[in-house]
Amino acid sequence: MKKTDQEYKQALTDIEYSVTREAATERPFTGKFWDHWDKGQYQCVCCGTPLFLSDTKFDAGCGWPSYNAPIEEAAIVEHKDMTHGMARTEVRCSHCDAHLGHVFEDGPRPTGLRYCINSASLKFEPSANAKPTKSQ
Repeated sequence: MKKTDQEYKQALTDIEYSVTREAATERPFTGKFWDHWDKGQYQCVCCGTPLFLSDTKFDAGCGWPSYNAPIEEAAIVEHKDMTHGMARTEVRCSHCDAHLGHVFEDGPRPTGLRYCINSASLKFEPSANAKPTKSQ
């Protein structure tokens, strides 16, 4: 069951709400996960859906957490984003439609993808507490 806009406003911080519900972008090098290297699972801050594993995180030098693959293809949905005079691919949580960030084709092997994700759209669960996924 999805939350109402008011429920999201009550449950999230201002930056979390702005990013996930209004598709804002946090400033680079300011989010809590851009330089975070603990082992575990990154989940949607709005609904807890597992999105990325720490094993797929890499330093892209862009100031946002970057991953080369989601936990499962079904965890995210992609949309064409033509805002700000650019053609990009927006990434959203498939469960609650939270804006997460964008995906670019300049990442490392094996995927060649860089999921550039706002820290404000994520929460982190250390390995011992991470939710199991269908592929685990």
